[in-house]
Amino acid sequence: MKRLLIVLVLSVVLIPFASGQVMALEMKLGHFAADAHPGNLASKMFAEAVEKRTNGEIKVTIYPNNALGAPPEVLEQNILGAVDMSLPTQGQLGKYSKKFNCVMLPFVFNDYAQADKVLDGKFLPWATPDLDKAGLVFLSNWEWGFRNLTNSKHPVNKPADVKGLKIRTPPELPTQAAMEALGAIVATINFNELQMALKQGVVDGQENPIAVIYSNKIYETQKYLAITGHNYNSMVHVISKKVWDKLTPAQQKIVKEESKRAGDWMRKTCRDAEAKQISELKGFGMEVTTPNKAEFKKLMGPAYDRMKAIAGEENIAAFIKMVDAVK
Repeated sequence: MKRLLIVLVLSVVLIPFASGQVMALEMKLGHFAADAHPGNLASKMFAEAVEKRTNGEIKVTIYPNNALGAPPEVLEQNILGAVDMSLPTQGQLGKYSKKFNCVMLPFVFNDYAQADKVLDGKFLPWATPDLDKAGLVFLSNWEWGFRNLTNSKHPVNKPADVKGLKIRTPPELPTQAAMEALGAIVATINFNELQMALKQGVVDGQENPIAVIYSNKIYETQKYLAITGHNYNSMVHVISKKVWDKLTPAQQKIVKEESKRAGDWMRKTCRDAEAKQISELKGFGMEVTTPNKAEFKKLMGPAYDRMKAIAGEENIAAFIKMVDAVK
């Protein structure tokens, strides 16, 4: 799936209060997550909390299902200040900072705890200054998850089982490189067209976090799920510097605190639900395998070589050093 992106467009409106008319900020929040996905629920949580804590000075209306535009274009508009906030993945931010591309190195993280320690820790002072230069202000890390492989042909227990499968990936090199290093034939298809492509056999499979596979009913067209965890990334809540400077210090504090609160909630919700969702996916008829990831990681040399072009060899070395420090 194209990674989850949430966007807020800012406009000034008059909102009546008991004391009369006051100028207030009304924000539109749009994203392409399924209604039941934790990303949509977290966005609602963020909107409600900001409105409550600002006593109605900031109101947020949510527009799901990519109603306000495609992620890459929206992020560009976010940087220009035409769009106020967005929730791009590190892969999307990699266009503006090579350091963010390092996050999706195949099999670089062992588990969620390690990813959190890196991305909430030394990664921030290392990478977020690049966002400042691009005209963005970092607010907090949200969640997306480890990506796993599904297909309609056969179980995946070892790398050789991936060879020859036609796999849909988003248009981002880390996932494409990982699948191709395993011998898959990669196709980039718009997520809105994915279900039909799977149903018609245009591709044999796809790869996404468990929450996406579950909430978007990928199990309706896919028989086999392999818990490969080949790439990890999260959404990154950012705001245009131009818009940030329009907010009062008190509003800035509220927005940043509620962004982190919603992001932390989304992390916990996605992760806590994974075991139950996998169990339910089995109940829906999916055959689930848990391959030895070490066997897959051994084949990632070509993927890492390709990643040097978009992440930089020095950046990759520095990032891996951060990861190794928290193993």
